[in-house]
Amino acid sequence: MSGNDSFTPDWFEGALPARSYRSAFKWGAPDAFKHPNPRLYELMKEVFELDDRHFQTPQKLGLEEVAADAPISLTEEQVSHFRAVVGDENVSTDVYDRLRVSYGKTMIDALRLRDHQVENLPDLVLHPRDRSDVERIVRYCHEQEIPLYTYGAGSSVTRGTECVRAGVSIHLGTHMNRILSLSSVNQTVTVEPGILGPALEEALNDARDRFDAPHAYTCGHFPQSFEFSSVGGWVVTRGAGQNSTYYGKAEDLVLSQEYVTPVGSIRTVDVPAYATGPNLDQIMIGSEGAYGILVSVTLKVFRYQPENTARFSFIFPDWAQACAAAREIMQGEFGLPSVFRLSDPEETDVAFKLYGVEGTPIDTLVSLRGFKKGQRCLMLGTVDGDRAYTSLVKRRLRRVCRSRGGMYTTGLITKKWEHGRFTDPYMREDLQDYGVLIDTLECATNWEDLPKVHEHVRRFVKSRPRTVCMTHMSHCYPQGANLYFIFIAKMDYREFLEFHRGILDAVQSSGATMSHHHGIGKMTAPWLEGQIGKNELEVFRALKRHFDPKNILNPGGTLALDLPDENRRLP
Repeated sequence: MSGNDSFTPDWFEGALPARSYRSAFKWGAPDAFKHPNPRLYELMKEVFELDDRHFQTPQKLGLEEVAADAPISLTEEQVSHFRAVVGDENVSTDVYDRLRVSYGKTMIDALRLRDHQVENLPDLVLHPRDRSDVERIVRYCHEQEIPLYTYGAGSSVTRGTECVRAGVSIHLGTHMNRILSLSSVNQTVTVEPGILGPALEEALNDARDRFDAPHAYTCGHFPQSFEFSSVGGWVVTRGAGQNSTYYGKAEDLVLSQEYVTPVGSIRTVDVPAYATGPNLDQIMIGSEGAYGILVSVTLKVFRYQPENTARFSFIFPDWAQACAAAREIMQGEFGLPSVFRLSDPEETDVAFKLYGVEGTPIDTLVSLRGFKKGQRCLMLGTVDGDRAYTSLVKRRLRRVCRSRGGMYTTGLITKKWEHGRFTDPYMREDLQDYGVLIDTLECATNWEDLPKVHEHVRRFVKSRPRTVCMTHMSHCYPQGANLYFIFIAKMDYREFLEFHRGILDAVQSSGATMSHHHGIGKMTAPWLEGQIGKNELEVFRALKRHFDPKNILNPGGTLALDLPDENRRLP
Protein backbone atom coordinates (compact mmCIF):
# COMPACT_ATOMS: atom_id res chain seq x y z
CA MET A 1 0.00 0.00 0.00
CA SER A 2 2.06 2.89 -1.25
CA GLY A 3 -0.54 5.67 -1.42
CA ASN A 4 0.20 8.96 -3.12
CA ASP A 5 3.76 8.94 -4.45
CA SER A 6 4.08 12.69 -3.90
CA PHE A 7 3.10 12.53 -0.24
CA THR A 8 5.75 13.41 2.35
CA PRO A 9 5.00 13.06 6.07
CA ASP A 10 4.98 16.27 8.03
CA TRP A 11 8.15 15.37 9.89
CA PHE A 12 8.46 17.41 13.07
CA GLU A 13 10.68 20.48 12.93
CA GLY A 14 10.77 23.75 14.71
CA ALA A 15 11.66 25.05 18.12
CA LEU A 16 11.29 22.61 20.97
CA PRO A 17 9.60 23.78 24.16
CA ALA A 18 12.58 24.22 26.46
CA ARG A 19 11.29 21.99 29.28
CA SER A 20 9.37 19.47 27.21
CA TYR A 21 9.60 15.70 27.26
CA ARG A 22 10.77 15.80 23.66
CA SER A 23 13.65 18.11 24.50
CA ALA A 24 14.76 15.46 26.99
CA PHE A 25 14.56 12.41 24.73
CA LYS A 26 15.47 14.03 21.38
CA TRP A 27 18.81 13.04 19.95
CA GLY A 28 21.43 15.72 19.46
CA ALA A 29 20.98 19.44 18.99
CA PRO A 30 17.49 20.79 19.71
CA ASP A 31 17.38 22.68 16.39
CA ALA A 32 18.86 19.94 14.17
CA PHE A 33 16.85 17.42 12.16
CA LYS A 34 17.37 14.72 9.56
CA HIS A 35 14.39 13.04 7.95
CA PRO A 36 14.06 9.71 6.11
CA ASN A 37 14.55 10.24 2.39
CA PRO A 38 11.76 9.13 -0.01
CA ARG A 39 13.37 5.73 -0.69
CA LEU A 40 13.68 4.93 3.01
CA TYR A 41 10.13 6.16 3.63
CA GLU A 42 8.81 3.84 0.91
CA LEU A 43 10.71 0.94 2.47
CA MET A 44 9.09 1.59 5.85
CA LYS A 45 5.63 1.50 4.29
CA GLU A 46 6.43 -1.70 2.41
CA VAL A 47 7.92 -3.57 5.38
CA PHE A 48 5.20 -2.61 7.84
CA GLU A 49 2.34 -2.77 5.32
CA LEU A 50 1.34 0.84 5.88
CA ASP A 51 0.11 3.56 3.59
CA ASP A 52 0.42 7.32 3.59
CA ARG A 53 -2.64 7.65 5.79
CA HIS A 54 -0.73 6.15 8.71
CA PHE A 55 1.87 8.92 8.42
CA GLN A 56 -0.61 11.78 8.40
CA THR A 57 -1.12 11.88 12.17
CA PRO A 58 1.92 11.62 14.47
CA GLN A 59 1.65 10.03 17.91
CA LYS A 60 2.86 11.33 21.29
CA LEU A 61 5.22 14.06 20.15
CA GLY A 62 6.12 14.83 23.76
CA LEU A 63 5.83 18.61 23.41
CA GLU A 64 4.20 18.98 26.82
CA GLU A 65 6.19 20.45 29.70
CA VAL A 66 7.71 17.88 32.03
CA ALA A 67 5.65 17.57 35.18
CA ALA A 68 6.20 15.17 38.05
CA ASP A 69 5.63 14.82 41.75
CA ALA A 70 9.21 14.24 42.86
CA PRO A 71 9.74 15.22 46.50
CA ILE A 72 13.26 15.49 47.84
CA SER A 73 14.25 12.87 50.40
CA LEU A 74 17.43 14.56 51.62
CA THR A 75 17.27 16.55 54.83
CA GLU A 76 17.51 20.33 54.85
CA GLU A 77 20.85 20.00 56.59
CA GLN A 78 22.20 17.77 53.82
CA VAL A 79 20.97 20.11 51.09
CA SER A 80 22.53 23.06 52.90
CA HIS A 81 25.83 21.23 53.12
CA PHE A 82 25.97 20.68 49.37
CA ARG A 83 25.12 24.34 48.78
CA ALA A 84 28.03 25.29 51.01
CA VAL A 85 30.36 23.00 49.06
CA VAL A 86 29.62 24.11 45.48
CA GLY A 87 27.62 27.34 45.89
CA ASP A 88 23.88 27.95 45.53
CA GLU A 89 24.19 28.48 41.79
CA ASN A 90 25.61 24.96 41.37
CA VAL A 91 22.78 23.11 43.13
CA SER A 92 19.48 22.38 41.41
CA THR A 93 16.27 20.87 42.77
CA ASP A 94 14.35 21.53 39.56
CA VAL A 95 12.44 18.47 38.30
CA TYR A 96 13.48 18.98 34.67
CA ASP A 97 17.16 19.35 35.58
CA ARG A 98 16.95 16.21 37.68
CA LEU A 99 15.29 14.29 34.85
CA ARG A 100 17.94 15.30 32.33
CA VAL A 101 20.79 13.78 34.32
CA SER A 102 18.96 10.52 35.04
CA TYR A 103 17.59 9.67 31.60
CA GLY A 104 19.95 8.86 28.73
CA LYS A 105 19.30 7.98 25.10
CA THR A 106 18.12 4.38 25.31
CA MET A 107 14.90 3.43 23.59
CA ILE A 108 13.57 2.59 27.06
CA ASP A 109 14.18 6.20 28.09
CA ALA A 110 12.55 7.64 24.97
CA LEU A 111 9.45 5.47 25.26
CA ARG A 112 9.02 6.23 28.95
CA LEU A 113 9.24 9.95 28.32
CA ARG A 114 6.77 9.82 25.43
CA ASP A 115 4.37 8.24 27.93
CA HIS A 116 5.25 10.92 30.53
CA GLN A 117 6.80 8.31 32.83
CA VAL A 118 9.13 10.21 35.13
CA GLU A 119 10.90 8.04 37.68
CA ASN A 120 14.24 7.49 39.36
CA LEU A 121 15.23 11.11 39.76
CA PRO A 122 18.06 12.32 42.00
CA ASP A 123 17.18 14.68 44.82
CA LEU A 124 19.77 17.19 43.68
CA VAL A 125 21.92 17.96 40.67
CA LEU A 126 25.35 19.27 41.68
CA HIS A 127 27.76 21.04 39.34
CA PRO A 128 31.26 20.64 40.83
CA ARG A 129 33.74 23.26 39.77
CA ASP A 130 36.92 21.25 40.16
CA ARG A 131 38.59 18.20 41.66
CA SER A 132 38.38 19.66 45.17
CA ASP A 133 34.59 19.96 44.94
CA VAL A 134 34.35 16.34 43.83
CA GLU A 135 36.48 15.20 46.77
CA ARG A 136 34.26 17.04 49.26
CA ILE A 137 31.07 15.70 47.66
CA VAL A 138 32.33 12.10 47.66
CA ARG A 139 33.53 12.37 51.26
CA TYR A 140 30.20 13.72 52.50
CA CYS A 141 28.11 11.22 50.51
CA HIS A 142 30.21 8.43 51.98
CA GLU A 143 29.76 9.74 55.52
CA GLN A 144 26.01 10.25 55.10
CA GLU A 145 25.49 7.16 52.88
CA ILE A 146 23.90 9.27 50.14
CA PRO A 147 23.77 7.61 46.67
CA LEU A 148 26.03 9.45 44.22
CA TYR A 149 25.61 9.26 40.45
CA THR A 150 27.78 10.79 37.74
CA TYR A 151 26.67 12.54 34.55
CA GLY A 152 28.82 13.74 31.69
CA ALA A 153 26.79 14.50 28.55
CA GLY A 154 23.86 12.07 28.65
CA SER A 155 24.43 9.90 25.57
CA SER A 156 24.31 6.62 27.52
CA VAL A 157 22.33 3.85 25.82
CA THR A 158 22.55 1.43 28.76
CA ARG A 159 20.75 3.37 31.52
CA GLY A 160 24.21 4.10 32.85
CA THR A 161 23.38 7.35 34.68
CA GLU A 162 19.88 6.52 35.93
CA CYS A 163 19.50 7.50 39.58
CA VAL A 164 17.45 4.53 40.73
CA ARG A 165 18.10 5.27 44.44
CA ALA A 166 17.68 9.07 44.34
CA GLY A 167 20.55 10.79 46.15
CA VAL A 168 22.61 13.28 44.14
CA SER A 169 23.97 13.39 40.61
CA ILE A 170 27.08 15.38 39.78
CA HIS A 171 27.12 17.01 36.35
CA LEU A 172 30.77 17.09 35.25
CA GLY A 173 30.08 18.79 31.93
CA THR A 174 29.16 22.19 33.34
CA HIS A 175 32.53 23.28 34.75
CA MET A 176 34.94 20.33 34.58
CA ASN A 177 35.42 20.50 30.83
CA ARG A 178 38.89 22.02 30.51
CA ILE A 179 42.05 20.97 28.73
CA LEU A 180 44.65 20.88 31.49
CA SER A 181 47.78 20.41 29.39
CA LEU A 182 49.13 19.20 26.06
CA SER A 183 52.54 17.59 25.69
CA SER A 184 53.85 17.65 22.14
CA VAL A 185 56.93 15.76 23.37
CA ASN A 186 54.89 12.86 24.75
CA GLN A 187 52.11 13.44 22.21
CA THR A 188 49.43 13.40 24.93
CA VAL A 189 46.67 15.63 26.19
CA THR A 190 45.30 15.81 29.75
CA VAL A 191 41.67 16.85 30.15
CA GLU A 192 38.86 16.98 32.66
CA PRO A 193 36.13 14.36 32.11
CA GLY A 194 33.32 16.72 31.10
CA ILE A 195 34.90 18.01 27.88
CA LEU A 196 32.89 17.14 24.77
CA GLY A 197 34.37 15.46 21.71
CA PRO A 198 34.13 18.48 19.35
CA ALA A 199 35.75 20.86 21.85
CA LEU A 200 38.68 18.49 22.33
CA GLU A 201 39.08 17.77 18.63
CA GLU A 202 38.93 21.44 17.66
CA ALA A 203 41.61 22.32 20.19
CA LEU A 204 43.86 19.48 19.03
CA ASN A 205 43.42 20.38 15.35
CA ASP A 206 44.41 23.94 16.28
CA ALA A 207 47.32 22.89 18.53
CA ARG A 208 49.89 24.96 16.63
CA ASP A 209 48.15 28.19 17.57
CA ARG A 210 46.64 27.24 20.93
CA PHE A 211 49.59 25.37 22.43
CA ASP A 212 52.50 26.45 20.20
CA ALA A 213 52.85 22.80 19.19
CA PRO A 214 54.87 21.66 16.17
CA HIS A 215 51.94 19.70 14.71
CA ALA A 216 48.16 19.62 14.53
CA TYR A 217 46.68 16.63 16.35
CA THR A 218 43.56 14.51 16.48
CA CYS A 219 42.04 12.47 19.30
CA GLY A 220 41.20 9.69 16.79
CA HIS A 221 38.00 8.89 18.71
CA PHE A 222 34.76 9.51 16.82
CA PRO A 223 31.77 7.57 18.16
CA GLN A 224 28.41 8.22 16.53
CA SER A 225 27.64 10.25 19.66
CA PHE A 226 30.85 12.29 19.14
CA GLU A 227 29.13 15.68 19.06
CA PHE A 228 27.23 15.04 22.30
CA SER A 229 29.40 12.74 24.40
CA SER A 230 32.16 13.47 26.89
CA VAL A 231 35.66 12.11 27.24
CA GLY A 232 34.76 10.82 30.70
CA GLY A 233 31.89 8.87 29.22
CA TRP A 234 34.17 7.35 26.60
CA VAL A 235 36.60 6.17 29.26
CA VAL A 236 34.26 4.77 31.91
CA THR A 237 32.28 2.73 29.35
CA ARG A 238 35.26 1.46 27.33
CA GLY A 239 33.87 3.27 24.31
CA ALA A 240 34.96 2.98 20.69
CA GLY A 241 34.96 5.49 17.87
CA GLN A 242 34.20 4.84 14.22
CA ASN A 243 37.95 5.12 13.46
CA SER A 244 39.03 2.78 16.24
CA THR A 245 40.24 -0.05 13.99
CA TYR A 246 43.33 2.12 13.52
CA TYR A 247 43.40 4.44 16.54
CA GLY A 248 42.05 2.00 19.14
CA LYS A 249 39.24 2.01 21.69
CA ALA A 250 39.17 4.14 24.84
CA GLU A 251 41.19 1.59 26.79
CA ASP A 252 43.93 1.87 24.15
CA LEU A 253 43.93 5.68 24.19
CA VAL A 254 44.20 6.20 27.96
CA LEU A 255 47.72 6.74 29.26
CA SER A 256 46.87 7.67 32.86
CA GLN A 257 43.91 8.76 35.01
CA GLU A 258 42.89 10.15 38.37
CA TYR A 259 39.79 9.07 40.28
CA VAL A 260 38.25 10.20 43.55
CA THR A 261 36.88 7.28 45.57
CA PRO A 262 35.33 7.02 49.05
CA VAL A 263 38.60 5.53 50.31
CA GLY A 264 40.93 8.04 48.69
CA SER A 265 42.26 9.14 45.32
CA ILE A 266 43.63 6.78 42.68
CA ARG A 267 46.25 8.16 40.29
CA THR A 268 47.92 5.95 37.72
CA VAL A 269 51.43 6.35 36.31
CA ASP A 270 52.00 8.54 33.26
CA VAL A 271 54.02 6.07 31.18
CA PRO A 272 53.01 4.03 28.11
CA ALA A 273 53.75 0.60 29.56
CA TYR A 274 54.96 -1.00 32.76
CA ALA A 275 55.27 -4.34 34.57
CA THR A 276 54.50 -3.42 38.16
CA GLY A 277 51.60 -5.76 38.74
CA PRO A 278 48.06 -5.72 37.30
CA ASN A 279 47.18 -2.67 35.24
CA LEU A 280 45.16 -0.34 37.45
CA ASP A 281 44.16 1.77 34.45
CA GLN A 282 42.34 -1.18 32.95
CA ILE A 283 40.60 -1.89 36.25
CA MET A 284 39.20 1.64 36.38
CA ILE A 285 38.40 2.01 32.67
CA GLY A 286 34.91 0.63 32.18
CA SER A 287 33.92 0.95 35.85
CA GLU A 288 31.02 3.27 34.96
CA GLY A 289 31.26 5.47 38.03
CA ALA A 290 30.90 2.53 40.40
CA TYR A 291 34.51 2.51 41.72
CA GLY A 292 35.26 6.22 41.69
CA ILE A 293 34.67 9.55 39.97
CA LEU A 294 37.04 10.28 37.09
CA VAL A 295 38.46 13.80 37.51
CA SER A 296 41.23 13.85 34.89
CA VAL A 297 42.58 11.63 32.15
CA THR A 298 45.64 11.73 29.91
CA LEU A 299 45.04 10.49 26.37
CA LYS A 300 47.34 9.64 23.51
CA VAL A 301 46.88 11.91 20.51
CA PHE A 302 47.88 11.52 16.87
CA ARG A 303 49.10 13.77 14.10
CA TYR A 304 46.22 15.31 12.19
CA GLN A 305 46.76 14.70 8.48
CA PRO A 306 43.35 14.83 6.77
CA GLU A 307 44.96 15.56 3.41
CA ASN A 308 46.27 11.98 3.42
CA THR A 309 42.94 10.23 4.13
CA ALA A 310 42.22 7.58 1.51
CA ARG A 311 38.60 6.43 1.07
CA PHE A 312 37.38 3.16 -0.40
CA SER A 313 34.31 1.02 -0.87
CA PHE A 314 33.70 -2.44 -2.30
CA ILE A 315 30.75 -4.64 -3.12
CA PHE A 316 31.02 -8.38 -2.49
CA PRO A 317 28.77 -11.10 -3.87
CA ASP A 318 27.86 -12.48 -0.43
CA TRP A 319 28.48 -12.25 3.31
CA ALA A 320 30.89 -15.19 3.50
CA GLN A 321 33.32 -13.78 0.94
CA ALA A 322 33.04 -10.29 2.41
CA CYS A 323 33.87 -11.61 5.90
CA ALA A 324 36.81 -13.56 4.53
CA ALA A 325 38.16 -10.40 2.91
CA ALA A 326 37.73 -8.40 6.12
CA ARG A 327 39.59 -11.04 8.14
CA GLU A 328 42.41 -11.23 5.60
CA ILE A 329 42.81 -7.45 5.63
CA MET A 330 43.04 -7.41 9.40
CA GLN A 331 45.54 -10.28 9.45
CA GLY A 332 47.61 -9.13 6.47
CA GLU A 333 50.07 -7.11 8.58
CA PHE A 334 50.43 -4.44 5.88
CA GLY A 335 48.66 -1.82 7.98
CA LEU A 336 45.16 -1.13 9.24
CA PRO A 337 42.29 0.91 7.87
CA SER A 338 40.82 3.56 10.16
CA VAL A 339 37.11 3.42 9.46
CA PHE A 340 36.33 -0.18 8.48
CA ARG A 341 32.70 -1.21 8.09
CA LEU A 342 31.15 -4.23 6.46
CA SER A 343 27.37 -4.43 6.03
CA ASP A 344 25.44 -7.66 5.64
CA PRO A 345 22.97 -8.07 2.73
CA GLU A 346 19.95 -6.57 4.48
CA GLU A 347 21.89 -3.53 5.69
CA THR A 348 23.54 -3.12 2.28
CA ASP A 349 20.18 -2.81 0.56
CA VAL A 350 19.04 -0.23 3.12
CA ALA A 351 22.39 1.60 2.89
CA PHE A 352 21.94 2.04 -0.86
CA LYS A 353 18.68 3.84 -0.09
CA LEU A 354 20.01 5.81 2.87
CA TYR A 355 23.18 7.00 1.15
CA GLY A 356 21.45 7.81 -2.13
CA VAL A 357 23.28 5.13 -4.12
CA GLU A 358 20.15 3.36 -5.34
CA GLY A 359 19.39 4.34 -8.93
CA THR A 360 22.84 5.86 -9.57
CA PRO A 361 25.37 4.63 -12.18
CA ILE A 362 27.22 2.83 -9.36
CA ASP A 363 24.05 0.88 -8.53
CA THR A 364 23.49 0.06 -12.21
CA LEU A 365 27.07 -1.13 -12.68
CA VAL A 366 26.94 -3.27 -9.55
CA SER A 367 23.76 -4.96 -10.81
CA LEU A 368 25.21 -5.51 -14.29
CA ARG A 369 28.22 -7.21 -12.74
CA GLY A 370 25.88 -9.74 -11.09
CA PHE A 371 25.85 -8.54 -7.49
CA LYS A 372 22.30 -9.35 -6.44
CA LYS A 373 20.08 -7.54 -3.98
CA GLY A 374 19.57 -9.60 -0.85
CA GLN A 375 23.03 -11.15 -1.23
CA ARG A 376 25.56 -8.40 -1.96
CA CYS A 377 27.54 -6.79 0.86
CA LEU A 378 29.00 -3.30 1.13
CA MET A 379 32.40 -2.61 2.65
CA LEU A 380 33.48 0.98 3.16
CA GLY A 381 36.19 2.78 5.04
CA THR A 382 39.16 5.09 5.19
CA VAL A 383 42.89 4.87 5.76
CA ASP A 384 44.62 7.54 7.85
CA GLY A 385 48.22 8.43 8.59
CA ASP A 386 51.29 9.30 6.55
CA ARG A 387 50.71 9.62 2.79
CA ALA A 388 52.95 6.70 1.91
CA TYR A 389 51.23 4.56 4.53
CA THR A 390 47.70 5.33 3.37
CA SER A 391 48.68 4.65 -0.24
CA LEU A 392 50.23 1.29 0.67
CA VAL A 393 47.31 0.14 2.82
CA LYS A 394 44.70 1.06 0.24
CA ARG A 395 46.64 -0.66 -2.53
CA ARG A 396 47.05 -3.87 -0.56
CA LEU A 397 43.46 -3.70 0.66
CA ARG A 398 42.20 -3.52 -2.95
CA ARG A 399 44.27 -6.58 -3.83
CA VAL A 400 42.71 -8.60 -1.00
CA CYS A 401 39.17 -7.52 -1.91
CA ARG A 402 39.61 -8.38 -5.59
CA SER A 403 40.87 -11.83 -4.64
CA ARG A 404 37.60 -12.40 -2.72
CA GLY A 405 35.35 -11.31 -5.54
CA GLY A 406 34.99 -7.70 -4.42
CA MET A 407 34.27 -4.89 -6.87
CA TYR A 408 35.76 -1.47 -6.17
CA THR A 409 33.03 1.17 -6.00
CA THR A 410 35.21 4.25 -5.31
CA GLY A 411 35.32 6.45 -2.24
CA LEU A 412 32.07 8.21 -3.14
CA ILE A 413 29.90 5.89 -1.03
CA THR A 414 32.20 6.48 1.93
CA LYS A 415 31.86 10.24 1.49
CA LYS A 416 28.08 9.85 1.52
CA TRP A 417 28.34 7.79 4.71
CA GLU A 418 30.61 10.42 6.26
CA HIS A 419 28.03 13.09 5.50
CA GLY A 420 25.55 11.34 7.81
CA ARG A 421 27.89 9.59 10.24
CA PHE A 422 26.80 11.74 13.19
CA THR A 423 23.31 12.73 12.01
CA ASP A 424 21.61 9.43 11.11
CA PRO A 425 20.30 8.96 14.70
CA TYR A 426 18.16 12.07 14.25
CA MET A 427 15.77 9.94 12.18
CA ARG A 428 14.90 7.92 15.27
CA GLU A 429 12.43 10.52 16.51
CA ASP A 430 10.77 10.84 13.10
CA LEU A 431 10.00 7.13 12.98
CA GLN A 432 8.94 6.97 16.64
CA ASP A 433 6.42 9.72 15.97
CA TYR A 434 4.53 7.16 13.90
CA GLY A 435 5.05 4.09 16.09
CA VAL A 436 8.09 2.70 14.27
CA LEU A 437 11.03 1.97 16.58
CA ILE A 438 14.67 1.77 15.59
CA ASP A 439 17.24 0.58 18.11
CA THR A 440 20.64 -1.09 18.27
CA LEU A 441 22.57 -3.73 20.18
CA GLU A 442 26.19 -4.66 19.68
CA CYS A 443 28.58 -7.41 20.72
CA ALA A 444 32.03 -8.79 20.00
CA THR A 445 33.12 -12.20 18.81
CA ASN A 446 36.10 -13.96 17.27
CA TRP A 447 36.32 -14.82 13.56
CA GLU A 448 35.52 -18.51 14.06
CA ASP A 449 32.27 -17.77 15.91
CA LEU A 450 31.22 -14.71 13.91
CA PRO A 451 29.06 -16.58 11.35
CA LYS A 452 27.20 -18.35 14.16
CA VAL A 453 26.62 -15.16 16.15
CA HIS A 454 25.39 -13.32 13.07
CA GLU A 455 23.00 -16.09 12.10
CA HIS A 456 21.77 -16.80 15.64
CA VAL A 457 20.91 -13.21 16.59
CA ARG A 458 19.39 -12.46 13.19
CA ARG A 459 17.23 -15.58 13.41
CA PHE A 460 15.69 -14.35 16.63
CA VAL A 461 15.10 -10.82 15.34
CA LYS A 462 13.58 -12.08 12.10
CA SER A 463 11.33 -14.50 14.01
CA ARG A 464 9.18 -11.44 14.62
CA PRO A 465 7.22 -10.80 11.41
CA ARG A 466 7.83 -7.58 9.50
CA THR A 467 11.03 -6.65 11.32
CA VAL A 468 14.11 -5.15 9.71
CA CYS A 469 17.43 -6.48 11.01
CA MET A 470 20.55 -4.79 9.66
CA THR A 471 24.01 -5.86 10.78
CA HIS A 472 27.50 -4.55 10.22
CA MET A 473 31.01 -4.99 11.49
CA SER A 474 32.00 -1.59 12.82
CA HIS A 475 35.30 -2.35 14.59
CA CYS A 476 37.68 -5.10 13.53
CA TYR A 477 40.77 -6.84 14.88
CA PRO A 478 43.12 -9.57 13.64
CA GLN A 479 41.30 -11.97 15.98
CA GLY A 480 37.66 -10.96 15.52
CA ALA A 481 35.16 -8.13 15.16
CA ASN A 482 32.28 -6.21 16.62
CA LEU A 483 28.82 -7.01 15.25
CA TYR A 484 26.36 -4.14 15.42
CA PHE A 485 22.68 -5.08 15.06
CA ILE A 486 20.10 -2.45 14.08
CA PHE A 487 16.47 -3.49 14.25
CA ILE A 488 13.40 -1.60 13.07
CA ALA A 489 9.92 -2.72 14.09
CA LYS A 490 6.45 -1.38 14.71
CA MET A 491 5.70 -2.10 18.35
CA ASP A 492 4.62 -0.57 21.63
CA TYR A 493 6.61 -0.21 24.86
CA ARG A 494 5.55 -3.56 26.35
CA GLU A 495 6.37 -5.40 23.12
CA PHE A 496 9.70 -3.61 22.90
CA LEU A 497 10.80 -4.66 26.40
CA GLU A 498 10.05 -8.31 25.68
CA PHE A 499 11.71 -8.18 22.27
CA HIS A 500 14.76 -6.39 23.62
CA ARG A 501 15.25 -9.03 26.34
CA GLY A 502 14.99 -11.70 23.70
CA ILE A 503 17.74 -10.17 21.60
CA LEU A 504 20.03 -9.94 24.63
CA ASP A 505 19.26 -13.60 25.39
CA ALA A 506 20.18 -14.45 21.79
CA VAL A 507 23.47 -12.54 22.01
CA GLN A 508 24.36 -14.34 25.23
CA SER A 509 23.42 -17.81 24.00
CA SER A 510 25.42 -17.25 20.80
CA GLY A 511 28.60 -16.94 22.88
CA ALA A 512 29.30 -13.28 22.03
CA THR A 513 30.09 -10.58 24.58
CA MET A 514 27.18 -8.53 25.90
CA SER A 515 28.86 -5.31 24.78
CA HIS A 516 31.82 -4.18 22.73
CA HIS A 517 31.73 -0.42 23.29
CA HIS A 518 28.45 0.76 24.84
CA GLY A 519 29.24 -0.45 28.35
CA ILE A 520 26.83 -2.43 30.53
CA GLY A 521 25.06 0.07 32.76
CA LYS A 522 21.89 -1.12 34.44
CA MET A 523 20.15 -2.25 31.26
CA THR A 524 22.46 -5.11 30.29
CA ALA A 525 23.65 -5.96 33.80
CA PRO A 526 21.31 -8.97 34.26
CA TRP A 527 23.19 -10.79 31.48
CA LEU A 528 26.73 -9.94 32.61
CA GLU A 529 27.34 -12.84 35.00
CA GLY A 530 26.14 -15.30 32.39
CA GLN A 531 28.76 -14.00 29.99
CA ILE A 532 31.83 -13.51 32.18
CA GLY A 533 31.17 -16.09 34.90
CA LYS A 534 30.33 -16.11 38.62
CA ASN A 535 33.90 -16.07 39.93
CA GLU A 536 34.85 -13.35 37.48
CA LEU A 537 31.95 -11.15 38.57
CA GLU A 538 32.98 -11.67 42.18
CA VAL A 539 36.34 -10.06 41.34
CA PHE A 540 34.43 -6.95 40.22
CA ARG A 541 32.43 -7.04 43.45
CA ALA A 542 35.55 -7.41 45.57
CA LEU A 543 36.97 -4.29 43.96
CA LYS A 544 33.68 -2.51 44.62
CA ARG A 545 33.84 -3.44 48.30
CA HIS A 546 37.33 -1.94 48.49
CA PHE A 547 36.71 1.31 46.62
CA ASP A 548 33.15 1.90 47.81
CA PRO A 549 32.43 -0.07 51.00
CA LYS A 550 29.05 1.63 51.60
CA ASN A 551 27.89 1.21 47.96
CA ILE A 552 27.14 4.87 47.37
CA LEU A 553 28.59 5.14 43.84
CA ASN A 554 26.10 4.50 41.02
CA PRO A 555 24.12 1.88 42.98
CA GLY A 556 21.11 -0.01 41.68
CA GLY A 557 22.43 -2.67 39.33
CA THR A 558 25.35 -1.04 37.50
CA LEU A 559 27.71 -3.75 36.21
CA ALA A 560 25.56 -6.24 38.20
CA LEU A 561 27.56 -5.27 41.31
CA ASP A 562 24.48 -5.10 43.54
CA LEU A 563 21.98 -6.86 41.29
CA PRO A 564 19.51 -9.11 43.15
CA ASP A 565 19.86 -12.79 42.28
CA GLU A 566 16.30 -12.96 40.96
CA ASN A 567 17.17 -10.40 38.27
CA ARG A 568 20.02 -12.43 36.78
CA ARG A 569 19.49 -13.89 33.29
CA LEU A 570 21.82 -16.85 32.96
CA PRO A 571 22.17 -19.06 29.88
